[in-house]
Amino acid sequence: MKAQSSDLTGKLLIAMPGIGDPRFDGAVVFMCAHSEEGAMGLMINKVSQEISVSDVFSQLEIRATPDMRPLPVHFGGPVEVGRGFVLHSTDYDADHASMDVGPGYAMTASREILRDMARGDGPAERLLCLGYAGWGPGQLEGEIGQNGWLSCDATTEIVFHTPDAQKWQAALLSLGVSPALLSADAGRA
Repeated sequence: MKAQSSDLTGKLLIAMPGIGDPRFDGAVVFMCAHSEEGAMGLMINKVSQEISVSDVFSQLEIRATPDMRPLPVHFGGPVEVGRGFVLHSTDYDADHASMDVGPGYAMTASREILRDMARGDGPAERLLCLGYAGWGPGQLEGEIGQNGWLSCDATTEIVFHTPDAQKWQAALLSLGVSPALLSADAGRA
């Protein structure tokens, strides 16, 4: 799997107004993989209103301790919504189950990380996502070409410390783009 020259792995995708898919309105997606064969990312700014971490743990028969830090469940994307992914700092490795997804970031999709987090252990920085965003070969590039997405560098501040409702604006501002100046109408110069 040869990476493209414009590899977006470890970057943030910022949905433009008028993207055309309501599931991605105002979305910020952390890109976990991007190659000629397609792309995969996790939405990091949409918290699930239907599922709580206790629901996830109950289904997996994991018991949370009082030491567990609060953990919202994010809607990671519309693909495999029953599958969980943890985007986290690289201070944690789940016995070869963790995959590096950019400088300072890893992704793990194992019960082990959830058990560790339930005990108050696990990675220092983490987001639990159900589902993911996926694109086939050339699909993401086409959407970017149609002004559907902007990309920017991922920062720990935006990914883990900015409130979810402010991540879209923070990502745009990191590019020097004012959200107030964006239009839902696509155009070409």
